[in-house]
Amino acid sequence: MLELVAERRIAEAVANGELDGLPGAGKPLELDDDALVPEDLRCAYRILKNAGYVPPELEQVNQISRLEGLVLQGETDAAARSRAALKLALLRTRVESRYYGKAIRRLGR
Repeated sequence: MLELVAERRIAEAVANGELDGLPGAGKPLELDDDALVPEDLRCAYRILKNAGYVPPELEQVNQISRLEGLVLQGETDAAARSRAALKLALLRTRVESRYYGKAIRRLGR
Protein backbone atom coordinates (compact mmCIF):
# COMPACT_ATOMS: atom_id res chain seq x y z
CA MET A 1 0.00 0.00 0.00
CA LEU A 2 2.74 2.46 0.98
CA GLU A 3 4.65 1.61 -2.19
CA LEU A 4 1.63 2.52 -4.31
CA VAL A 5 1.27 5.89 -2.59
CA ALA A 6 4.99 6.60 -3.07
CA GLU A 7 4.87 5.61 -6.74
CA ARG A 8 1.82 7.80 -7.30
CA ARG A 9 3.49 10.83 -5.65
CA ILE A 10 6.64 10.32 -7.70
CA ALA A 11 4.60 10.08 -10.91
CA GLU A 12 2.77 13.32 -9.99
CA ALA A 13 6.05 15.11 -9.28
CA VAL A 14 7.49 13.98 -12.63
CA ALA A 15 4.32 15.10 -14.44
CA ASN A 16 4.45 18.52 -12.75
CA GLY A 17 8.15 18.94 -13.59
CA GLU A 18 9.16 19.10 -9.93
CA LEU A 19 12.07 16.73 -10.52
CA ASP A 20 13.50 18.57 -13.54
CA GLY A 21 16.91 20.18 -13.25
CA LEU A 22 18.10 18.23 -10.23
CA PRO A 23 21.87 17.92 -9.73
CA GLY A 24 23.18 14.90 -11.61
CA ALA A 25 20.16 14.69 -13.89
CA GLY A 26 20.93 12.59 -16.95
CA LYS A 27 24.11 11.20 -15.43
CA PRO A 28 24.59 7.63 -14.24
CA LEU A 29 24.28 7.06 -10.52
CA GLU A 30 27.51 6.44 -8.64
CA LEU A 31 26.54 3.43 -6.59
CA ASP A 32 28.98 1.87 -4.17
CA ASP A 33 29.32 -1.87 -4.38
CA ASP A 34 27.81 -2.74 -1.02
CA ALA A 35 26.30 -6.06 -2.08
CA LEU A 36 28.37 -7.87 0.54
CA VAL A 37 27.23 -5.57 3.36
CA PRO A 38 24.17 -6.87 5.23
CA GLU A 39 21.09 -4.91 4.19
CA ASP A 40 20.36 -3.71 7.73
CA LEU A 41 23.86 -2.15 7.99
CA ARG A 42 24.08 -0.44 4.58
CA CYS A 43 22.50 2.85 5.65
CA ALA A 44 24.67 3.16 8.74
CA TYR A 45 27.83 2.31 6.79
CA ARG A 46 26.98 4.85 4.10
CA ILE A 47 26.45 7.58 6.73
CA LEU A 48 29.80 6.77 8.34
CA LYS A 49 31.52 6.73 4.94
CA ASN A 50 30.02 10.09 3.95
CA ALA A 51 31.25 11.52 7.26
CA GLY A 52 34.80 10.43 6.40
CA TYR A 53 34.98 7.65 8.99
CA VAL A 54 37.21 4.72 8.09
CA PRO A 55 36.94 1.60 10.26
CA PRO A 56 40.22 0.62 11.91
CA GLU A 57 40.23 -2.69 10.02
CA LEU A 58 40.03 -0.91 6.67
CA GLU A 59 42.68 1.60 7.71
CA GLN A 60 45.00 -1.32 8.47
CA VAL A 61 44.29 -2.86 5.07
CA ASN A 62 45.04 0.50 3.42
CA GLN A 63 48.25 0.80 5.42
CA ILE A 64 49.27 -2.73 4.38
CA SER A 65 48.73 -1.75 0.75
CA ARG A 66 50.88 1.39 1.14
CA LEU A 67 53.64 -0.59 2.85
CA GLU A 68 53.57 -3.24 0.13
CA GLY A 69 54.14 -0.46 -2.38
CA LEU A 70 57.12 0.84 -0.41
CA VAL A 71 58.66 -2.60 -0.09
CA LEU A 72 58.26 -3.34 -3.80
CA GLN A 73 59.46 0.07 -5.01
CA GLY A 74 63.12 0.44 -5.79
CA GLU A 75 62.94 4.20 -5.23
CA THR A 76 63.41 4.12 -1.44
CA ASP A 77 66.64 3.19 0.29
CA ALA A 78 67.25 -0.29 1.67
CA ALA A 79 66.80 0.79 5.31
CA ALA A 80 63.38 2.34 4.57
CA ARG A 81 62.30 -0.79 2.67
CA SER A 82 63.47 -2.95 5.57
CA ARG A 83 61.48 -0.89 8.12
CA ALA A 84 58.43 -1.03 5.84
CA ALA A 85 58.79 -4.81 5.49
CA LEU A 86 58.94 -5.25 9.29
CA LYS A 87 55.90 -3.05 9.85
CA LEU A 88 54.09 -4.86 7.03
CA ALA A 89 54.75 -8.23 8.65
CA LEU A 90 53.50 -6.94 12.01
CA LEU A 91 50.29 -5.51 10.52
CA ARG A 92 49.59 -8.68 8.54
CA THR A 93 50.04 -10.75 11.68
CA ARG A 94 47.62 -8.53 13.62
CA VAL A 95 44.98 -8.60 10.90
CA GLU A 96 45.29 -12.32 10.28
CA SER A 97 45.17 -13.21 13.98
CA ARG A 98 42.07 -11.07 14.52
CA TYR A 99 40.19 -12.70 11.65
CA TYR A 100 41.48 -16.15 12.51
CA GLY A 101 40.12 -15.78 16.04
CA LYS A 102 36.75 -14.59 14.76
CA ALA A 103 36.53 -17.48 12.31
CA ILE A 104 37.36 -20.03 15.01
CA ARG A 105 34.73 -18.58 17.37
CA ARG A 106 32.07 -18.66 14.66
CA LEU A 107 32.92 -22.17 13.56
CA GLY A 108 32.92 -23.34 17.17
CA ARG A 109 29.28 -22.40 17.68
